[in-house]
Amino acid sequence: MDFTEIRLSDKTRREHDLLGEMEIPAEYYFGVQTMRAVENFHISRVRLNFFPELIRALADVKQGAAMANRDLGLLDPAIADAIIRACEELRAGKLEEQFVVDMVQGGAGTSTNMNANEVIANRALELLGHEKGEYQFCHPNNHVNLSQSTNDAYPTAVRIALVRSIEKLVASLRELIAAFHAKGEEFSGIIKMGRTQLQDAVPMTLGQEFEAYAANLTEETERLTANMKLFFEINMGATAIGTGINADPDYAGLCTRYLREITGLPLVEASNMIEATSDTGAFIMNSSAQKRLAVKLSKICNDLRLLSSGPRCGLNEINLPPRQPGSSIMPGKVNPVIPEVVNQVAFRVIGNDLTVTIASEAGQLELNVMEPIIVHCLFESIEMLINAMNTLREKCIAGITANEEVCRRMVFNSIGLVTALNPYLGYETSSMLAKEALKTGKGIYDLVLEHKLMSEEELHKVLQPENMVHPRKKIGE
Repeated sequence: MDFTEIRLSDKTRREHDLLGEMEIPAEYYFGVQTMRAVENFHISRVRLNFFPELIRALADVKQGAAMANRDLGLLDPAIADAIIRACEELRAGKLEEQFVVDMVQGGAGTSTNMNANEVIANRALELLGHEKGEYQFCHPNNHVNLSQSTNDAYPTAVRIALVRSIEKLVASLRELIAAFHAKGEEFSGIIKMGRTQLQDAVPMTLGQEFEAYAANLTEETERLTANMKLFFEINMGATAIGTGINADPDYAGLCTRYLREITGLPLVEASNMIEATSDTGAFIMNSSAQKRLAVKLSKICNDLRLLSSGPRCGLNEINLPPRQPGSSIMPGKVNPVIPEVVNQVAFRVIGNDLTVTIASEAGQLELNVMEPIIVHCLFESIEMLINAMNTLREKCIAGITANEEVCRRMVFNSIGLVTALNPYLGYETSSMLAKEALKTGKGIYDLVLEHKLMSEEELHKVLQPENMVHPRKKIGE
């Protein structure tokens, strides 16, 4: 894989691992194990640095571990201080380009963990006055990864990063909800025909329709926030399988305490570390909540495309902002491209949820080695949902206008109008009117007057918009 964008010279340093030696370009803060992963995993072409929150969370974990190891007398204070300073730089956004491992990888996240260990170790070496690769002074495994394994450091970082990402997702969702509320208020006085099974049903206002979208999505802020709390339970200190091997008895509690301080999150030790190391239930729940949001967004976008269909041979009740010419062959055509792209994002999120489900089921014994694809799917879905909702809000919802006369005309020409008369005329008479209206093409309003079933004054009162869109007492009672 080409990393020429971060290589400035032909100088190299020699590093070794279990498999042998390798020349590493001098500018690279990552080392031999990261390079092995780069060579092995040309999979998604999505690198770790595509998700900065994950890098920030890895830095949180490594800093918390260094602070705990320092306090326990396991790590020289000078080395600990250099590691902490390197982690603080990562949290500030520095060296993001050095996180080059593919998100989809074998090894249960070891490549991700070692990418972080090597970058932090080499930056710490510089801060200590040494050259990159002089690991006798600060080693990726012996110092940065002290008292840890991939199996507690990686999932803990993922959980912290997911919490922050979900907070951003919920913030974008709330902005979209506010946009629907604004349209609901703007369209509150526009009468239109409600529909069930794509058939005329009963009158409502266009504002009620948009307020319903806002209410529908508001439920998802609660689901996402509730599921997010599952990530507060972490397994730091349990090392490889949850038994705590190679960790001081006081390390887990101390590291978790420092992580609470660093992140500001109410993180707690898992009650059963072996279960926490192998379980992916929190990922499943979060993925399901993302899928539920995606399904609702897609349904709303289906509605927007239907309501704006036409402009002359469709419903044409609303106008979506024109964003680009819609055809290379049909002049004048404008397509609902923004709802369409949100639909497609929803399909991807739904597919990602299935992947998370299958990968979670594939776990064996004390570890689920499929976590990298789970993590990739979750972060990809969040990123796409945030972008899709922002795009929908900015480029579609905010600019929707109503065709008020089209909406009103449809109401008064609709067979469904007879439903409003049912309490006054009875079901049989109303059915007769509907049948005759279909056969003759006449409107319900005109047929009621023609058959002298109600006076014009009575009919006018019953069919006033405000009397058809809310529960009410029978007119005349």
